[in-house]
Amino acid sequence: MTNIAIIQMDIAFGNPEKNRSIALPLIEEAVSKGGEFILLPELWTTGYDLSRFDEIAETLEGPTHKMLAELAQKHEVTIAGSVAEDDHGEYYNTMVAYNRSGDRTLNYRKAHLFRLMDEEKFLNSGHHKGNFILEDTLVAGVICYDIRFPEWIRTHMLNGARGLFVVAEWPKPRVEHWRNLLISRAIENQSFVIACNRIGSDQNNEFGGHSIVVDPWGNIVAEAGDDEEVLMCEVDFSRVEAIREQIPIFQDRRPELYE
Repeated sequence: MTNIAIIQMDIAFGNPEKNRSIALPLIEEAVSKGGEFILLPELWTTGYDLSRFDEIAETLEGPTHKMLAELAQKHEVTIAGSVAEDDHGEYYNTMVAYNRSGDRTLNYRKAHLFRLMDEEKFLNSGHHKGNFILEDTLVAGVICYDIRFPEWIRTHMLNGARGLFVVAEWPKPRVEHWRNLLISRAIENQSFVIACNRIGSDQNNEFGGHSIVVDPWGNIVAEAGDDEEVLMCEVDFSRVEAIREQIPIFQDRRPELYE
């Protein structure tokens, strides 16, 4: 069993220092509740202040990464979330994870950029999958809009991933899409889906919360509301194998027809 802590928080627009100070006590709360894997939202240090990424994005050696690595090592937990990455003047929406030794085990750059929030105007898209090892379990991390592309999620699952971690800033008017898409991704991949959405608003959007954990049968096992919350849930990734044997969809695929 893995004790999951999902940090559903508001985000101060374009203010990394303030957001680190907001997240720190929530991370400490998650640890105090027994969280072994702690999940933060999409772009939790900056929000969608994309036009200022040249000022506020960080390299992977920046202060946010130092903070996450130190907290993960100090508390012997894994911490993940997405941040604004500056790679020599090219900018990415990048999901990272740091394990209990403080080592970075995930560096996933968002593959599908969301035009409704102008990502394509300011960001570069990633070109690599988000698979990583959580303790002894292969899992995957993706970001927000990615969940609307079932073929991308399936690509991760074909390698044997048993869990999908999703970080998001999903707008409130489409929160039912959020819930339904996550349930669908869980059922069709016979996988746990653990998803963290933010709350609050920025100049252009109100965000929907409803962070959620869905089991491989599509059952909701934990769900937050639309307020700040540290959502806790135990997940047994070993259940996935038995469910995949019971209904062998991966064995029954016919990829030669899917071109």
